[in-house]
Amino acid sequence: MLRYLAFRPVPAARAGARVGAARRHSTESRASTFGNQERLPRLPIPTLEATAARYLKSLRPLLSGAEYAQSERAVASFIGSDGLGPVLQQRLHEADKQAAASWLEDIWLNKAYLEWREPNFINANWAALLADSADAPVAAAPRGQTSGAQLARAARMTALLLDASDAINAQALAADTQRGAALCMNQFKWQFGTTRIARAQRDELVHQWPATARHILVMYRDCAVKVPVYGGGGRRASLAQLAAQLDLAVRRVDELLAQEPAPAPPVARLTAGNRDNWAQARELLAQDAANREALATADTALFGVCLDVDLDPRDAHDAERSLAEFTHGGGGANRWFDKAVQLVVLNSGRLGVNCEHTPADALTTGSMLMAALAQEAGPVKDRAPCADLAEPAPVRWTVSPAVARHIEHARAEARALAANLRILLGRMPAYGAQWIKALGVSPDAYFQVALQAAYFRHHGRPAPTYETASLRRFLHGRTETIRSCSEESLAFSRAFDDRGVAAGAKLRSFQRAVAAHVDYSRAAAAGQGVDRHLLGLRAQIRTPDEAARAALFQDPAYARSMSFALSTSNVTPGDKFRGGFAPVVADGYGVNYALDAHDLKFSVSEWRAAPDTDAAAFRETICQTLRDIRAAAEQAMPR
Repeated sequence: MLRYLAFRPVPAARAGARVGAARRHSTESRASTFGNQERLPRLPIPTLEATAARYLKSLRPLLSGAEYAQSERAVASFIGSDGLGPVLQQRLHEADKQAAASWLEDIWLNKAYLEWREPNFINANWAALLADSADAPVAAAPRGQTSGAQLARAARMTALLLDASDAINAQALAADTQRGAALCMNQFKWQFGTTRIARAQRDELVHQWPATARHILVMYRDCAVKVPVYGGGGRRASLAQLAAQLDLAVRRVDELLAQEPAPAPPVARLTAGNRDNWAQARELLAQDAANREALATADTALFGVCLDVDLDPRDAHDAERSLAEFTHGGGGANRWFDKAVQLVVLNSGRLGVNCEHTPADALTTGSMLMAALAQEAGPVKDRAPCADLAEPAPVRWTVSPAVARHIEHARAEARALAANLRILLGRMPAYGAQWIKALGVSPDAYFQVALQAAYFRHHGRPAPTYETASLRRFLHGRTETIRSCSEESLAFSRAFDDRGVAAGAKLRSFQRAVAAHVDYSRAAAAGQGVDRHLLGLRAQIRTPDEAARAALFQDPAYARSMSFALSTSNVTPGDKFRGGFAPVVADGYGVNYALDAHDLKFSVSEWRAAPDTDAAAFRETICQTLRDIRAAAEQAMPR
């Protein structure tokens, strides 16, 4: 769940001051931004027996009796005294001793992100539609032109993100807590000046902390522009200067393109393509000294600001079309997708983000963005202008025929991938967390159980399901998987539409499913989940012979249980933030949701080419299932 944070200095600790609960960033915090890091526990390594038991339980709703018996034998062989499991477990403990902060950190970065070769602009990056400005309503603008509202909003949000960067650099951001417990703040070091660099076989993640760059990267009409935001002596530009810098950046690109009827192919398109294709092109580009400087400009920029103008004015108020634009830029255009954070501002004045997932999780970056949004409205007290602020300069490239071919390959690949993705928005007004809590039920568990019932109702089978759990209570913790599909949720899904099952029995089945989800969620957040431990064990395999001996991983049920037909994430609150991401399997859905007090918002994504998925129909099934469960719950409530 997302919570607001405030970019304000940390006050001196007061006697008896209460540390804020529920991941609240409070001025009552006793610790500076990274002051709690040394007292955070390390991520534990579960026992083989505990992981085996929880893993087998997660397989039950997905397998037949014979398949489950086969998996039981595979797991028993793996964890037995003669199996490979104890050997891998010992190696994992040795790796933990060598790791500076967490046994999982490098494994997760490499296996989940940096070794992934497919385009990450949709497969890994996440996007969000942010709340419209209260000061400047969304309005259609002529295609191909910037608007005053667009540039003004871009300047204001740029200033607020620079506030965030300055606060993190100065360790003036109050440390996060949740129910009084400290949370890891390490991800905030990776928000600014961070870029994923394409390399052969495995990418590289580069950043600086404190973030010392003095420029941002503006994208306009597929051209990158270096825009200085700090002047002489390291002083910040004023809001008026930022607005002038953005306006000048636009004019410089317009002038450049007017002078070059056949401009060089847009190098930024490479960031939307296959990673090895981009790595090869990058090596070719880097053979030229000016290109090396251009790459360094993009890599070191604090963050990106994308000014989109190639938009149909008729779509100005269409939230789904806006989210699609934030997700892929109409097919990989006008983005540097390797930047950790990119603001995207449409000429209608609508605002979104596109973020590279490797360095930080959406919940962390999202909280930072929502803090900025909370400070966007109302009058501005501008700072004094800085001296010696350099002018924006378009980034110039020398593009060889070989690099041009790599660009065209990336362009075609990105267009096809973007055309295949559909993300739809759903909303259930007056169906929020307050009503769910009145039932004595966790809102997240309620929605997850309802989603299982909706999928079963729609497809007639259970869905291997991924839900994100945060591990930030541990040093350098990232995420764990909540396997939301359980025996209990499947039993409820079957019972709910069975007219032969009494209402009271359905209610009890629902309660058992919710309790099972809460139990798994707590275990995952405590570092006792299944998927990260198994990933860590797999990473210790050294030879093909060992891989063949790893019975658990050779069992077909392992891959089947990780073929997540439902990939889900809770990004509550959703009043300022509506996220979206692609499905993780060809025949699956991506479901992003937020449960506010009196409102439920969600998105559903699909790959259009998949013959068995239909995001629009599934969205309606989700809504109808939620209506039916509510009606049943209200009927069962005491009057």
